[in-house]
Amino acid sequence: MSEQTGAGASSRHTPVLLQRCLDLLAPALAAPGAVMVDSTLGMGGHTEGVLRAFDHVRVVGIDRDPQALALASERLAPFGERFTPVHAVYDEIREVLDRLGIPEVQGVLMDLGVSSLQLDEAERGFAYAQDAPLDMRMDPTTGPTAADVLNTYDERDIARVLRVYGEERFAARIARGVVRRRQQAPLTRTSELVDIVRAGVPAATRRTGGHPAKRTFQALRIEVNGELAALERAVPASVEALAVGGRIVVESYQSLEDRIVKRALAAGATSSAPPDLPVEPATHTPYLRLLTRGAEEADADELARNPRSQSVRLRAAERLRPTPDHLRTPRRAA
Repeated sequence: MSEQTGAGASSRHTPVLLQRCLDLLAPALAAPGAVMVDSTLGMGGHTEGVLRAFDHVRVVGIDRDPQALALASERLAPFGERFTPVHAVYDEIREVLDRLGIPEVQGVLMDLGVSSLQLDEAERGFAYAQDAPLDMRMDPTTGPTAADVLNTYDERDIARVLRVYGEERFAARIARGVVRRRQQAPLTRTSELVDIVRAGVPAATRRTGGHPAKRTFQALRIEVNGELAALERAVPASVEALAVGGRIVVESYQSLEDRIVKRALAAGATSSAPPDLPVEPATHTPYLRLLTRGAEEADADELARNPRSQSVRLRAAERLRPTPDHLRTPRRAA
């Protein structure tokens, strides 16, 4: 463990839009015995804010990263039994709550994307600015690495990953470069991938729009961790876990995530009745109420406090009634 890893979580993590999240969750968390799920615990900044602001609330903190769980648990130890850490992926929220004997919750918070811990730990391979092994697993105990993807996928599949998950215009050129390089020796280091991207992106493009490898690293991280597929399951599962009057708050950091969240929340906030019906049946009225007008962004003060809030998009909704049977998402098989 590096010296930086041993540093306290509170000194390494500034939660994004914390006060706004607290304000949105407050009406739901005011209920006696309220429980909130922090589906992306990270280093526990948002959870600490909730536990300090609402002295009766219990938080279940979910994270797939064992290192994050350990750091957050140390940070949150003063809150005793009001905090429960769980090693899981956020689409397993219902299974987690079932194991804990919690039938429904009053709040769900999701702070998506790569965490401060994962970005700051060079050896995890998430950061294109530092040379490290090509890993990128949020849970380093399981699953394929970024090196596995780059060394085993065919050229067409690599290009697809970069184009779809990174919205990379030069995906085909980068994929071709990866295949050429791995014919000499397997790719193992992030610096090798950065060199391939630089060679595949035209010089004029490299001079604008930030680091040329940003989109490629994002795409590989999403592929390695199955992030978008998990998110597609997690948002409806989180809504289903909410009690009536409960609230969900989601912070996204790129357009693919935000699109999934927007679509899931909008579906619940829209009548499911055919548009030509003269009277809307009660079973088809919305079961969610949107709490934000579109996606909220960080203001100047937030950006000054926390530069990592630059790309945040926040959406929130309140459960109005149980989900009608014809719209209910099937439970995952045990």
